[in-house]
Amino acid sequence: MLIKQAVDGAAASFAAAGIEQASVDAELIAAHVLKVSRGELGAKMVTGETFDANQSELFSALVEKRAARVPLQHLTGVANFRNLELQVGPGVFVPRPETEVLVGLAIAALTEATSPIVVDLGTGSGAIALSIAQEVPQAKVFAVELNPDSISFTRKNFERYGQNATLVEGDMADAFENLNGQAQLLVSNPPYIPLDMVPKDPEVHLHEPKLALYGGEDGMSLVHVVLAVANRLLVSGGKLLIEHADIQGEITRRLASEAGFIDVATHQDLAGRDRALSATKP
Repeated sequence: MLIKQAVDGAAASFAAAGIEQASVDAELIAAHVLKVSRGELGAKMVTGETFDANQSELFSALVEKRAARVPLQHLTGVANFRNLELQVGPGVFVPRPETEVLVGLAIAALTEATSPIVVDLGTGSGAIALSIAQEVPQAKVFAVELNPDSISFTRKNFERYGQNATLVEGDMADAFENLNGQAQLLVSNPPYIPLDMVPKDPEVHLHEPKLALYGGEDGMSLVHVVLAVANRLLVSGGKLLIEHADIQGEITRRLASEAGFIDVATHQDLAGRDRALSATKP
């Protein structure tokens, strides 16, 4: 089968299934099957190249799964995040583009720091911690992850990118007691979906780990934990950054203020929606 014909057919199938970036996903799956870049795939499509029998079979199988709304990243095994190519799969939360805003705020907060200690609570794939470690090489980054289903992916990503990062497995609530009062920055993308709310995308509510999604009845259970740990770990003047849902700006500001933080503010993502809280420990 012509690669272009197969990709166009897959894109049509994905569009019918309600997948927004249907053509992009079809091309990424084809590139994965061929073990080439997306640019190289484009050249193969233009010049009329074909899949061999094995490639065609694999492509068809992956297209069928993607049309059933299995996450693209679970099929290719990778998620691109800022400058990283992270290993992901069933059991680990796939990092989202909006979280890159949180990382941007973190890196901006560390611009003038000489050897900052940074803590990431609930690191998942390691996207936040490892982006900071890569882009702020003078930082010492510490990250904790509880989910046993994701930790194997996390370890692989830290092995690749975490030369100045330390990963521990455990509960964020009592993590890093040896760093009490020493961190210049604490960052977290905690679970924040209320228990009775079902995410609209099937990729999320059918395939993402529940431990990474749901934050108690009001979605704020883990935010309370993050605030308590931040009060314990941060130095005076240390910065706190928390990602939250677009409807949770007001409540996270209130909770941070009640926890004693100052300079409390909400930041928007690239779509103009409330996405992250910043605050300072007095």
